Amino acid sequence: MAVVRWDPARELASMEVDRLNRMFSNFFEPFNRTWTPAVDIYETDDHQVVLKCELPDMKREDISITFENNTLTIRGERKLDESVKRENYQRLERFYGQFSRSFTLPATIDASNISASYREGVLTIRLPQREEAKPKQIEVATE
Repeated sequence: MAVVRWDPARELASMEVDRLNRMFSNFFEPFNRTWTPAVDIYETDDHQVVLKCELPDMKREDISITFENNTLTIRGERKLDESVKRENYQRLERFYGQFSRSFTLPATIDASNISASYREGVLTIRLPQREEAKPKQIEVATE
């Protein structure tokens, strides 16, 4: 085993460089990270798939929804408030920019009856199932 001389100045300099790297990476992080809005997906009692997506501070015109090959895709862009200059921000924790989320859905979805609404920052998409895919109650006859 080799003996290495301890140099406290080198360790302090190394710790200081690490601290500066962390500080600058945290400062520029909101500009570099991609935004992924939170989504809840559930099925109702009447066999309808409902998708709720949090899109606060967005306009309806900035949201795009497509359904193709059993894949639902939500795209959009949340823009930074242009009335405030970037250099005036003291803290910027919310994410801005473009996003895209895709979800593979069952083949039983009736694409012709999909509906979407946007209210209070929440996008709600209702995906009904085709009639033939819904469970049916079969009555048992007695002989």
